[in-house]
Amino acid sequence: MRRTSIILALALVAVAALAAIGQSLGIFHVSQTVLASIRWAGLASLVVYGCVSPSLTTWIILGMLLGGEIGHDFPAFALNLRLLAQIFLRLIKVIIAPLLFATLVSGIAGHADLKKVGRMGVKAIVCFELVTTIALFIGLAAINLSKAGVGAQIPVVAAESIKAEKMSAGETVLHVFPENIAKSVAENQILQVVVFSILFGAALAMVKNPDKRRPMVAFTESLTEVMFKFTNIVMLFAPLGVLGAVAYTVASSGAGLLGSLAKLLLSLYAALVVFLVVVLLPIAWIAKIPLGSFVRAIAEPTSIAFGTSSSEAALPPAMEQMEAFGVPRPIVAFVMPTGYSFNLAGSTLYLSLAAMFVAQASGMHLSLGRQLYIMLVLMLTSKGVAGVSRAAIVILLATAATVGLPSEPIFILLGIDQFMDMGRTAVNVIGNCLATVVIARWEGDFLTRDASNVAVQAASE
Repeated sequence: MRRTSIILALALVAVAALAAIGQSLGIFHVSQTVLASIRWAGLASLVVYGCVSPSLTTWIILGMLLGGEIGHDFPAFALNLRLLAQIFLRLIKVIIAPLLFATLVSGIAGHADLKKVGRMGVKAIVCFELVTTIALFIGLAAINLSKAGVGAQIPVVAAESIKAEKMSAGETVLHVFPENIAKSVAENQILQVVVFSILFGAALAMVKNPDKRRPMVAFTESLTEVMFKFTNIVMLFAPLGVLGAVAYTVASSGAGLLGSLAKLLLSLYAALVVFLVVVLLPIAWIAKIPLGSFVRAIAEPTSIAFGTSSSEAALPPAMEQMEAFGVPRPIVAFVMPTGYSFNLAGSTLYLSLAAMFVAQASGMHLSLGRQLYIMLVLMLTSKGVAGVSRAAIVILLATAATVGLPSEPIFILLGIDQFMDMGRTAVNVIGNCLATVVIARWEGDFLTRDASNVAVQAASE
């Protein structure tokens, strides 16, 4: 049944494409009714496939395709579907503050033993922040060069619904610090929530009495797990939210956004390749890491990350391979999990790309200073939510609410998020594996090639 649905859908898509090409070249004429019928038949086959082999990714893609078709064929009706996107927006917004608070506090307080690892902890955090900051600016440069969002203008009404508040430099700095955390949460001032959470986590880590520190750490860890599950529940509504957002956008401004999404996808992968070649490769060369052996060691965890779009699925084999490669187990056990919160280079690169795509798609012309401010917000909000399913939309919406970007283009990004997630997750894993080896080399604990071979043989035995 599943194979039949795929074959039928592909056949109908091919027929529709050939009919459109033939008509555009003047070879033959096909009525719009026939073309619409073929398109709807193909979508119906994909819906059957989605029912036979259900997955969230499949239904999000179906939501985007159905939304585009509804917006094209029934524009008057599609304008009313924006309600679905607005409901989804509210459900996502209610997650952001408690999720960021719980993940940041538990992450910082949970690493209260950084003092015990001394230099290694400081070096790891410095490396992580340096690499992810470079990744942010590579993404910023890529989107400014490709201008992928320029052709996907969202409706004027939507673009004007949220405007960036113009503040002086002093007011911008002052606005970062909260005066009332309840007010910050109520007004969705996410940057203030992040600052409060960082200070709260640092204060909790400084509490010497374990009996007084442990309950709060346990509470934030429990809240983190609950918010992860809450996010998973909300994401079940994502296909309808995407359908409503795409239908409304296509009905209001045409189908040009599909080409912009393809351009964004190409921009992301080009930027990821540049990051690997310009940043990670020189770091490996400077640290004198044997590239051939390193590539063979990371091949398995990277392929798992790319295929599953899950850093967590690649973590066990990555840790095993790095230990066999010659990194001592204590360094692997510290650097690799810490990197999953602070060294998501692929994800941070994507976030800068996506945030500027949102600005371009809404017709906003941001100054360099404003773009740097957005990068600062992303640098803070992207920490600590690595385990969240579809974390990108949570972070982007938090950033949008803080810096005054509209939300509609963010939902449209969900349609191709799976394809973007594959690349950025693979780069996350490569970056964390490299960071583990670099820290070991920096500490003078990286084993020689012969010792590494002995470790590999011992592991195999």
